Amino acid sequence: MPLIVNLRHLEEHDVTLRGELPVAELDLDQRDEMIRAAQPLRYELAVQLLDRSLLVRGRLRLALACQCVRCLQPFQLELELNSWTRHLPLEGEESVSVVNDCADLTPWVREDMLLEFPRHPLCRPDCPGLEKMKNDRAQYTGGKNQMGPSAWAELDKLKL
Repeated sequence: MPLIVNLRHLEEHDVTLRGELPVAELDLDQRDEMIRAAQPLRYELAVQLLDRSLLVRGRLRLALACQCVRCLQPFQLELELNSWTRHLPLEGEESVSVVNDCADLTPWVREDMLLEFPRHPLCRPDCPGLEKMKNDRAQYTGGKNQMGPSAWAELDKLKL
């Protein structure tokens, strides 16, 4: 079920939303094979009705299952937006989708969570990557590099 708030309830008082949003409901376009949403999004939100708009404030958390782009080892990363705030108009071009007096907040949660995804996930900032592993393998094979010449060495031959 998407993250929705009833506008009729907001006319009477502010609404607090707490719970989990399944990964399937978030509908994340996950083309990056190095990052996957591992668990449901957890949220704690306070929603207010201001004139003809909504003010949404709160906390969003999403656990990611990542693969390090340097060493290819899997690791967990928790994205946390502790002071998430959105002002969402109820009228106009950028308005919230309202169906049966209920506003769907899911698209804005999805957008802000996707903006927090790492561009190049690293298991740790000082990860040595596969190069370190390749050098270790060369030591075990008596100094002979079993990987062949690097692509950079081939490109260096093309210098003018």
